[in-house]
Amino acid sequence: MRVRKAVFPAAGLGTRFLPATKAMPKEMLPLVDKPIIQYGVEEALAAGCDQIIIVTGRGKTAIEDHFDQSYELEQLLEEKGKTELLTIVRQISDMIHVAYVRQKQAMGLGHAVLMARELVGDEPFAVLLADDVISGPVPCLKQRIKAFEATQSSIIATQQVDGPAISAYGVIDGSPVRSGKFNGRLHNIKNLVEKPKWEEAPSNQAIIGRYILTPEIFKALDRTPLGAGGELQLTDGLRLLLKKEKVYGYNFEGVRHDTGDKLGFLKATVEFALQRKDLGSGLRDYLKTLKL
Repeated sequence: MRVRKAVFPAAGLGTRFLPATKAMPKEMLPLVDKPIIQYGVEEALAAGCDQIIIVTGRGKTAIEDHFDQSYELEQLLEEKGKTELLTIVRQISDMIHVAYVRQKQAMGLGHAVLMARELVGDEPFAVLLADDVISGPVPCLKQRIKAFEATQSSIIATQQVDGPAISAYGVIDGSPVRSGKFNGRLHNIKNLVEKPKWEEAPSNQAIIGRYILTPEIFKALDRTPLGAGGELQLTDGLRLLLKKEKVYGYNFEGVRHDTGDKLGFLKATVEFALQRKDLGSGLRDYLKTLKL
């Protein structure tokens, strides 16, 4: 089975970034000059996905507009001879085949995934949370697609987190697969534990917002009871899926930027700007002048 479709849950309210997200989707907040959801879409394309499914909600039309054609803007740029900007704008609308499905009420990540069921169909698919922007020489999703091709099983992205910080994450209970070509990065999962106490964490492998899931997850989510706050949690659905088929964790190579957190967003903005040829040297010189 080949992974062709990537689902982006984008119906959340983004309350941590109020008042900025009162009228703007948090997925459209820019890292330098590119909205965070575009980083995830480009990652999916680089991994070979050719169909993007975005689960939206009320007030999220800016996402649809961003990936749509803008005739007036393109005409204006063309008339003014701004060919470089025109190319950038056209690349955004030309990059993907995108479909949208509405999540009328924000009822958890599992519910958002379930909303994409008809568009996904009976095939494996990826889920990417836009808040997690991951940089590295090989796209995070591409690494896990290679693992999926070898296992034909659901793959959860993990990251090593040591110390008390592990309590902020879901954590896998599993063991590394010693054989094969993945250098101990692939883990057999026995269970998933949500935000355990540091001293009770079953491992140091924290769950990150990248998944490859088999279509059996939809049946599992159908049977999953609602959790706290009346939400359907993907982690609970994955626990049920484990009773029927194997699920693996994959400790990816790369750097994760948590843009769903204000401090993480600021750090990511600085780091991405420093990597830019047009901004890096000027920003670096400015930072050196600060009395910290």
